Formats: sequence, structure tokens, C-alpha cells
Amino acid sequence: MSTAVPPSPSWNPAARNCPSRVLFTTVGDRWNMLILLALEDDDRRFGDLKKHVDGISDKVLTQRLGVLTSDGLVERTAYPEIPPRVVYRLTDLGRSALTPVHAMFTWTVEHMDSVVAWQEQH
Repeated sequence: MSTAVPPSPSWNPAARNCPSRVLFTTVGDRWNMLILLALEDDDRRFGDLKKHVDGISDKVLTQRLGVLTSDGLVERTAYPEIPPRVVYRLTDLGRSALTPVHAMFTWTVEHMDSVVAWQEQH
């Protein structure tokens, strides 16, 4: 049985003061999209995520994981071991964001040649 709340017809990310704009920005962030993709097939520790998201700094990865966790897209599990082990995994909500993230990733790859050609001509 689903516990999902039906969407409010009043959510509009284009509206300046709508709280949905924050989530829209979170999911649309380049680093967040790459983190979500990196977590698609496996749970990962911080260092492993950093390897999969080429170019991200420790600071930015920490910040983005905090946002994704607080929004319920990523789950952080700390294991009481020595040394401490922390693992990140997608939640069901985070997994549901993969559809639009994959679409954006695919669109980018498929249209990059056209964008480069346009930039060279203009």
C-alpha cells in the first residue's frame, strides 16, 4: 500500500515563492543528478561516490549529500564500527527521480554535437 501523498495542484516551480522550486532546483543540480546516477546500481561510501562523480570536491559532495538526505532522496546509514563506516543509498523517492535524470543525461549526450556545432558557428 502506497503512502505517497497526492500532488497538490498548487505546486508550481515556476512561481517564485513556491516551495516546490527548491526541490526542482535540487533535482536539477548537475552534482545532485550525477550523485543520484552514481547511487543507481549500488550503495556507496563517500570515497566511492567521489570517484564516480569526477571533479566534485569533498565540500560540495558533503553539501549535496546533506541536501539529498534532508529531502529524502538519499539515505545515510552510519555503522557503529571502528573505523566508522557510512553508506549512502537511494530511497524509493530518490529512485523515482532517476527517470527524469536519465532523460536529461541522455538528451545531453545525444545533442552535444549539435550544441558544439552551434557554438562554433556563433
